[in-house]
Amino acid sequence: MAVTTPTPRFDHLLRMTDRRGTFEHARLDEPRHEYGYCTDDMARVLVVATREPDPEGPLNGLAGLALRFLNQAQAPDGACRNRMDSTGNWADEPALEDCWGRCIWGLGTAAAHSAVGYVRQSAIVQFERAIKGRSTWPRAMAFATLGAAEVLTADPEHRGAHELITDYVASIAPPNGDAAWPWPEQRLTYGNAVLAEAMIASGVALHDTTVRQRGLDLLAWLLDYETADGHLSPTPATGRGADDPRPAFDQQPIEVSTLADACARAAAVDANAIWPEGVLAAARWFQGDNDAGQPMWDPDTGGGFDGLHADGVNRNQGAESTLAVISTLQHARRFSTVPQ
Repeated sequence: MAVTTPTPRFDHLLRMTDRRGTFEHARLDEPRHEYGYCTDDMARVLVVATREPDPEGPLNGLAGLALRFLNQAQAPDGACRNRMDSTGNWADEPALEDCWGRCIWGLGTAAAHSAVGYVRQSAIVQFERAIKGRSTWPRAMAFATLGAAEVLTADPEHRGAHELITDYVASIAPPNGDAAWPWPEQRLTYGNAVLAEAMIASGVALHDTTVRQRGLDLLAWLLDYETADGHLSPTPATGRGADDPRPAFDQQPIEVSTLADACARAAAVDANAIWPEGVLAAARWFQGDNDAGQPMWDPDTGGGFDGLHADGVNRNQGAESTLAVISTLQHARRFSTVPQ
């Protein structure tokens, strides 16, 4: 399916954002103020805003807003709250869960890549506060590891980043020896590719070729397992086991963008052609090369649709889905050979 890879658009993301943050949910393209904001999304906002090349004023403003939000989310020991209501009050207590890991991912990305000195400096201060903790949740630690790996690209001697990655590697379960199901869990659940990506990033950071290769091997298996009839068929919201029928729905855009993130990282350290193709397949999924043959974004505004079902598309354009589109297209333009 020959499809031109488009340029990411930030119009809808900016429309979803007010002076406090980016609203989590939308009804069609209208923000649902009553559901407030979340740290998970603001960390993703910081990632896409600071890795965009030559960002304009509005994107630098988004990065500054996200940085302020993440600072407010953090407790003095680095643990993070996740949910803020529409009046600016926090609705939960600080914890070392996925939002903590994504916060570190966002801060590390900003510290390494932001074009604004203040953002880089503030991000590293917050990063150093957050990495005091360690999570028992594998995906939280994986996201945190990605942030630490980004910091090491800018400061290879950063001790705290090295220590976090070392602790993550120590927590990785050994291979299970099952060639048919090498995945380190009995079922695929959510954000699956981040586990492989964190192994790749850790292996590179620690010069550990065994860990790096294990991440590449797991990612290659996952990419193959989540491909059917020449297009991506990602794990649905209910998860996927070895004997589950496919295609299965509800498919979430975040699964596709997480796979694109991991393939883009793999492409930076391994010459196998499957990695650029994985990124481009993710971009094509949003453009309609998927199990339902339906576009999953609005190309006029950049808004992402919230879910792919067997009988159609959930056309609500929440922050997570919109950020998933933007992130995927940021990667895809690096590998596209089609004029944009």
